[in-house]
Amino acid sequence: MAALPQVKYSGKIREIRLGKPGHEVVVGGETAYNFYLFEGGMPNPPRLALQVLDIEPEEWAPEALEPYKDVIGDPVAWAKKCVEEFGADLVCLWLAGTDPNGMNLSAEHAAESARKVAEAIEVPLIVWGVSSDEKNTEVLKAVAESCAGFNVVLGPVTENNYKQIGAAAIAYKHTVVANTPIDINLAKQLNILLENLGVPRDRLLIDPTTGAVGYGLEYCYSIMERIRQAALTQNDDKLQYPIINNIAEEVWKTKEAKVRAEENPQLGNPAMRGINLEAITALSALQAGSDVLILRHPRTLSHIRKYLSDIMIKTDLDSMGVDLSLVPDPAAAEAGKTPTAAKPSPVAKVIPPAETAQSPQPEPSVDQQFESAESPVAEAETGPVPAPASVTQEVAAMTEGVAVTGPTPESRAVAASESLELTDADLEALREMLGAFRAVKNLFMSISNLISGGMKQP
Repeated sequence: MAALPQVKYSGKIREIRLGKPGHEVVVGGETAYNFYLFEGGMPNPPRLALQVLDIEPEEWAPEALEPYKDVIGDPVAWAKKCVEEFGADLVCLWLAGTDPNGMNLSAEHAAESARKVAEAIEVPLIVWGVSSDEKNTEVLKAVAESCAGFNVVLGPVTENNYKQIGAAAIAYKHTVVANTPIDINLAKQLNILLENLGVPRDRLLIDPTTGAVGYGLEYCYSIMERIRQAALTQNDDKLQYPIINNIAEEVWKTKEAKVRAEENPQLGNPAMRGINLEAITALSALQAGSDVLILRHPRTLSHIRKYLSDIMIKTDLDSMGVDLSLVPDPAAAEAGKTPTAAKPSPVAKVIPPAETAQSPQPEPSVDQQFESAESPVAEAETGPVPAPASVTQEVAAMTEGVAVTGPTPESRAVAASESLELTDADLEALREMLGAFRAVKNLFMSISNLISGGMKQP
């Protein structure tokens, strides 16, 4: 079997340890794109965090509240349930109560909440601020001090507050999340600023900003891809950090995740809708290169966990059922030889009706059908058999006046008629096929003329 061509990676993602000593979780370490285990290593699977709030949530969809209805309002009990019942790898404490546009709770409140949660759980803790850089500076500095020794993950850290939060993280030995607005150059620049400040290279995660499916996911995906390409194929050490995505907040704030069935019945079951939106966004982030996902619904976590369990096992080519028989042999290519397909084309020989009846042929596989489409029928195993003159003349008449620069359906049909032994039924089918090809050609020419004429109108 021919060898699969492989990409050579020159870079590696750094391994980052999160959490308190003795209970650390390692992320990163990839030497290839996520799940490309046939090209490189992925020693640490992506980790899944569940979101916890410091206050009782407001405006959450009922489906998102339901799993936590008995612990809402108690961050410690909520965090313990996420770990003990739902199996979260990490807990993300979102300090929503400190939002200046909301309750505007104090930094002392945030520090106390974070400390209690960090002490109550064994898994790593992520402490997430709000949309105000100024408030986050005050709050996350206090959290860093109160959680000294727990190696919590502090974020988001931006260009506006990286000095203050970065200095606190250095002093109390925490990990920071560098957040930039979907731009690879800004992401690299902020990493450089944090490194120059003195943040250790094993205490940094990249947050490229996450867009929910339907709300800018394609932009986020593209930037994540470019970050991983630069890190792995260009060996850019300023981007060789694990990526974290806050899926929960971006997905569940969308109207599609919160609108009720009676308001828009066409959107279907609200419970399934929100979970599916979160799961699809999470899967997309994983494929783009994410190492840590922050999720909200435990069913989403269960779905993603199963996906990771399956794909981390089945990313070798044999278990995926990848057929390499059509892959060119590199050794043969170097020797100047033309590789040949391992399977014969299913149209290489026309089987007479009687033979077909005696020995039914199996339906061609998808691979065989593609191979058939790429193999000129004139290269059949059977020798050329002159077709009846009437057929050749008819084909020539149908193709007369058609200017072509390469193989067309008509020319292939001519080749077929001159090289294969055809029955009357085959000839009739050939006539119908050629007629259909010509009708389609005329239709496209008519549409092209119509468009061209319309473009010339004033």
